[in-house]
Amino acid sequence: MKTTMTSIFALACIVLFSVNSNAQDFKDLDKSPMDVAAYPSDYKDSNKLIKVTYSRPQLNGRELSKLAPNGEVWRTGANEAAELTLYTPMMLGNTKVPTGTYTLYMIPGEKEWTVIINKDINVWGSYFYKEENDVARLAVPVSEDNAPLEAFSIAFKEADNGVHMHLGWDKTRVAVPFTKS
Repeated sequence: MKTTMTSIFALACIVLFSVNSNAQDFKDLDKSPMDVAAYPSDYKDSNKLIKVTYSRPQLNGRELSKLAPNGEVWRTGANEAAELTLYTPMMLGNTKVPTGTYTLYMIPGEKEWTVIINKDINVWGSYFYKEENDVARLAVPVSEDNAPLEAFSIAFKEADNGVHMHLGWDKTRVAVPFTKS
């Protein structure tokens, strides 16, 4: 009987430890979840022109001016800096940007925002931003909408010979024109 109890105890210990050693520690849902916007946005159309991967911070009672301060380089979202992928060469203003993946930064301002395409990738935040690695910059006007957006959002809309990337957060709206080169 003692041998049977010892065997049962040993088996229970093996099962207990093997279950714990295989358990995974999964993180909770991110407060600024990652999202993707692309053009065309239809998932059936695999011929994309442009795509941006970004995190979507929420206002949560905070002011936009504190989260994306005027005059400072901003990562265009939260967490990792937003990444822009061009599947065909595009023009940002007068600058031709080759096919590839880039970091997308912004410098917010009261009347205009500066859009920055930078060749660095896999960058967390804007803490490691290097101006010497900029591929293109363009100042675009800012407008205001009556309907505030709680979560930072990006969407694309077809435009003459290209696409506009629309950014919105709170009542601020910015449209970035990309044209086919």
